[in-house]
Amino acid sequence: MLYVSPMDDAGQPPRFAPTREDIESLALAALSRLPEPFRSHLSNVVLFVEEFADPQVLKEMEIDDPFGLTGLYTGRPVGEAAQTGDLPPTVHLFRRPLLDEWVETGVPLDMLITHVVVHEIGHHFGLSDIDMHVLEDMVTL
Repeated sequence: MLYVSPMDDAGQPPRFAPTREDIESLALAALSRLPEPFRSHLSNVVLFVEEFADPQVLKEMEIDDPFGLTGLYTGRPVGEAAQTGDLPPTVHLFRRPLLDEWVETGVPLDMLITHVVVHEIGHHFGLSDIDMHVLEDMVTL
């Protein structure tokens, strides 16, 4: 398991921060644990791992601190009619804010990534916050 704690077995921080690839692997693992019928409706969702949200996105969302956004869903939720020219739905994970939250909270990184992924995928399905928590409980290790 990758980077489940901000400290290693000797109580020391890891020598290297988890990479984009590490974050992507944890996110894909979380997605693979989603139950049906959720998994079968994700084939067109594109996952991106970026360092930070684009400054324009932060401005539109009225977020001043680039560390204030760990994930973002864009696209039409399942069940809404597609429009000509629609781009595929996307989930963006923002590596630096995720790592910051991981260190600040001490929540294992895999659990934090699962939480953010489920929340963003919840938007894809139009789930309420309560439904997202139930779904998260289903996929937590």
